[in-house]
Amino acid sequence: MSRPSSAGGGGLGAGKAGGGKHGGSGSTASAAAAAAAAAAAAVAAAAGVGSVPGSGSAAASSSGSLPPVAALPGQPPELTALFECPVCFDYVLPPILQCQAGHLVCNPCRQKLSCCPTCRGPLSPSIRNLAMEKVASTLPFPCKYSGSGCLLVLHHSQKADHEELCEFRPYTCPCPGATCKWAGPLEAVMPHLMHTHKSITTLQGEDIVFLATDISLPGAVDWVMMQSCFSHHFMLVLEKQEKFEGHQQFFAVVLLIGARKQAQNFAYRLELNGNRRRLTWEATPRSIHDGVAAAILNSDCLVFDTSVAHLFADNGNLGINVTISMC
Repeated sequence: MSRPSSAGGGGLGAGKAGGGKHGGSGSTASAAAAAAAAAAAAVAAAAGVGSVPGSGSAAASSSGSLPPVAALPGQPPELTALFECPVCFDYVLPPILQCQAGHLVCNPCRQKLSCCPTCRGPLSPSIRNLAMEKVASTLPFPCKYSGSGCLLVLHHSQKADHEELCEFRPYTCPCPGATCKWAGPLEAVMPHLMHTHKSITTLQGEDIVFLATDISLPGAVDWVMMQSCFSHHFMLVLEKQEKFEGHQQFFAVVLLIGARKQAQNFAYRLELNGNRRRLTWEATPRSIHDGVAAAILNSDCLVFDTSVAHLFADNGNLGINVTISMC
């Protein structure tokens, strides 16, 4: 049967990682600025663009950890390699900042460093490299998940948004309310759940009853069950939390253990029955790439408060009829 993944503790939490913006231009050393401008002009010439005024920096060279860029038509792989971050080997994209010696590091890594990873010099004050930013604006960059199969190349301004939704991005453990930090390819999700989260019950069939026990447990609680049908696996989640302060609500949703495109082939129906009452929700299942938090944030799920839950509950247990169908 279903089981609460947390009792009286914190339920699923959605966090946001934020990064500060960096600005400023100029250099504290005229020699470094002159060398930077010359290097940037050479890069611009290799890219087939005109000379770019302003100060710049010599891009740090690195061993090509990213997939070869030879697939990008008309673009020398050595040129894109100049933008590789020496720490994470992703690309250094605008706004591009350099150390006082002219070395580059991407902004996410820069937030975690106290000194330049190349020369160990100070990273502050921030020096903006406008010339390299203009060169970057003329180049296409491969998706960071190209090694996993993504073939897209994008302008730097589109890269981050695409990678957030890329189907080749590693999947994280879909269990809500858990502290599991596992991540891996789609085909490894079910083996991970079966090996690490053995307490989750799996039921076979297109029509099942999802039984959530002890719905009066205090605090934020998650109930999780798996449903197997149509040669796919679906995760059923019922979560109780305070989306609005002082107002506890239940959120029920079905996730496909699969990609977003696969999820479009299915529909699900959740139904509460009892005492001559019926409450129904029908929708397309979400991919585990989207997760439960996004569904709750947008109320794209079956939502009901505690008073409604008790109208359908039997001795503190709530049964939800779940039907999966193919579109």
